[in-house]
Amino acid sequence: CCGMAGSFGHEKSHYDVAKAVGEERLFPAIREAGSNARVVTEGFSCRHQIEHHIQDSHPSHYAQVLSESLKR
Repeated sequence: CCGMAGSFGHEKSHYDVAKAVGEERLFPAIREAGSNARVVTEGFSCRHQIEHHIQDSHPSHYAQVLSESLKR
């Protein structure tokens, strides 16, 4: 879980909780995977959270990945 829970994490009063949830598992896993790993998420809120907390991260939506593979 990225910690956003839809709009929950976008509220200033929930920032610390949302970040803490992401830091439990998701953010460390992305960091461990390295900068060459491709991160794919379903929702906007997860992509936003990852981009905000993981330097040089550019997560993709699974539809983008599918579209790219169909163009090959």
